[in-house]
Amino acid sequence: MYDCCPRDVIEIESADALLRHIDREQSLQNIAVQGVDLTAPTVEAALTAVPAEDACFLGCQLTDSAEQHVRETGGTVFPGFVGVPFRPYRASLYTPAELMEGYERGRPETRDQTADARIYRYFKARKRDGRDAPIMDALAFRIHDHAIDNALRALLSPSDGPRRRVVGIMGGHQLRRDADLYRRVAHLAWRLAHAGFFVATGGGPGAMEAANLGAALSSYESSAVDEAVDRLSDAPHYEDAPYLDRALEVRERYPDRAESLAVPTWFYGHEPSNLFSTHVAKYFANSIREDGLLAIATYGVVYAPGSAGTIQEVFMDAAQNHYETFGPASPMVFLDRTYWTETKPVYPLMETLAEGTPYADCLTATDDVGAVVSLIDEYAATRTASVQND
Repeated sequence: MYDCCPRDVIEIESADALLRHIDREQSLQNIAVQGVDLTAPTVEAALTAVPAEDACFLGCQLTDSAEQHVRETGGTVFPGFVGVPFRPYRASLYTPAELMEGYERGRPETRDQTADARIYRYFKARKRDGRDAPIMDALAFRIHDHAIDNALRALLSPSDGPRRRVVGIMGGHQLRRDADLYRRVAHLAWRLAHAGFFVATGGGPGAMEAANLGAALSSYESSAVDEAVDRLSDAPHYEDAPYLDRALEVRERYPDRAESLAVPTWFYGHEPSNLFSTHVAKYFANSIREDGLLAIATYGVVYAPGSAGTIQEVFMDAAQNHYETFGPASPMVFLDRTYWTETKPVYPLMETLAEGTPYADCLTATDDVGAVVSLIDEYAATRTASVQND
């Protein structure tokens, strides 16, 4: 049986990379090329000069002769999808600018004309009333999410550097920009990024936006966080007309933004993706998105107050820690002790659940942003020492 994707497959993400590979290897064996335009004459000539045994071309643009050559010499071509408002075969994550394409400053009604909004409407129409999407749409959604998975792995484990030390910050989407907690979450993310951690959030508004904002401004003095929050507070809720304009103004004021990750979903597509991350891993399948976001946060997760979605994430994270699904148990930090012990008394239950497990010592509820950073920093040092000793 033909093995389309052998374990040692080499992923090619641009036409130039394909040309370099062919020049170096004189072969297409065991490569996978995804979502790349390969119709240029120089690319066609190089591609058709070598056999394509065990090569995969997924959603690529090929000339008729190049496609015929690939098929006849042992390769496989996965065709593109027609009529969908997104690229199922992606070679990279999204950027906020890509999702915001179509928005016009000063015209809040153009929110509905962005690429993000168009994709959401398409997805919602195909999944109306909880029914299954038509088969071709369902395949397009799944292939897209697989491509996002692939691009996310490349971001977090780059071939030319160490794996990123990811800390997740979760919390409610309804948190207003003028709330004290919003400012605290932003300062927390600023401090975590300063300490060398890579901040990841659910990518939406509220606490998630605050975290991506703080991480983005970590290349500036901490006073920039307060200045930015003050400006954003003019449009405190994501339904306010100038909400996106205020975010764009802050982006322009602070152009040298540090990296962070947002992992939103079109399942909650009525909420705008925040504009302060540098990388956006946006999924159609919310279940994959939530489990995956928690899985990559191997240096801990901080929970700001939130409702059902945040609480669901708490228990998903607890299960991963309990069974050490993705490595050693890592910190679960509950920011705002009163909220998590009295308003939504999840923390006492977590203490009970964790008794006798590896993550019993990983639980903390605190109001102190500095204590959160110190705890995660100490965990990171312990984890590093453990790896070195092994």
